[in-house]
Amino acid sequence: MPPNSTTFSHPPYFLLVGIPGLEKEQFWVAFPFCIMYTIAVLGNITLLLVIRAERSLHQPMYLFLAMLAFTDLVLSTSTLPKMLGIFWLGHREIGFLPCLAQVFFIHTFTSVESGVLMAMALDRCLAVCRPLRHASLLPAPVVLALGGLVLLRGVLLVAPVCFLLHRLPFCQHQLIPHAYCEHMAVARLACGDTGANAAYGLFVALAVAGTDLALISVSYTMILRVVLSLPSTGARLKAFSTCASHLCLVLAFYVPALFTCFTHRFGQNIPPHVHIIVASLYLLAPPMLNPIVYGLRTKEIWHRVVLLFRRKGT
Repeated sequence: MPPNSTTFSHPPYFLLVGIPGLEKEQFWVAFPFCIMYTIAVLGNITLLLVIRAERSLHQPMYLFLAMLAFTDLVLSTSTLPKMLGIFWLGHREIGFLPCLAQVFFIHTFTSVESGVLMAMALDRCLAVCRPLRHASLLPAPVVLALGGLVLLRGVLLVAPVCFLLHRLPFCQHQLIPHAYCEHMAVARLACGDTGANAAYGLFVALAVAGTDLALISVSYTMILRVVLSLPSTGARLKAFSTCASHLCLVLAFYVPALFTCFTHRFGQNIPPHVHIIVASLYLLAPPMLNPIVYGLRTKEIWHRVVLLFRRKGT
C-alpha cells in the first residue's frame, strides 16, 4: 500500500465553511438561527414536561408528540451549537470521528422524525376511522413499540452510511462547504470512489421518505373518505381540525428535506448558499414549529401549559 494512502486516509479534522458565499454575512444569519434554536429547545422541553406530568395526556397522540419533541431536541442540538460556533466565533474545526458522529445523529434522527410523523398519521387515521376502537388498537405498549421500531430502523439504515464514509481515503481534502457534517458533503471530499455512498444514500432517502409518505398518503385518503361522508359541516370541520396540525408539520419537514436531498445529487445550478440555508432550516424549522403548532392548536396542551406555569408561579 502506498505510504500516502495510509498517512492521509483519515484527516485529524475537517474545516466547516459555514454558508459558502456568505462568510461575512453569516455572523448576522446566526441571530435568527439562535432565536429559532432557543424556541425549539424551550418549546420541546416544555412539551415533554407537560406530557410527562399530566396523566390525562398519556394517550397515543401525545405519546407520539413526546417522541417527536425528543427527536427534535436531538436533531437541533446535534447541529446548532457547532453552527453558532462557526458563525460567531470562527470555530470551524471538527474532528474526523465527531464529524462521523454528527452524520450519524443527523441522519438517524431525520429518519426517526419521518417515522414518528408516519405513526402520527396512522394514529389520526384510527382516531377518525375507528374512534370506538382507537384506544384498544393503540395502547401505550404498542405506541412505545412503534417508537422503538422507528428508532431501530434509523440506526440500522444509517450505520452503514458511517461505515462507508470511514472506509474512504480523504488524502489532504479537509474543507467541507457546509455548515455541518452531512453525508454527501463529507463524501465528496474523498479521493476514492464514492459511488457506493451516493447510491446507498439515495436508497436510504427514497426508502424512508417513500415508505413513510406512502403510508401518510394512504392514512389521509382514508380520513378524507370518512370525513366527506359525515352528515354535518361542523363534524367535518372538527375532524379536519384534528389533522391540520399534523399536516403542517409534515409539510414543514418533508419539503425542505426532499429539496436538500435532491439538491445534493441533481441541483448543480442551485446556488450553494441557498442549498445550505435550506439544509440548515430543515433541521431548525420543524423543531421550532412543532411545539408552537401543537401548543397553540391543541387546547389540552395549551391548558396544561398554563396550569403548569401557574403552579410554578405559586
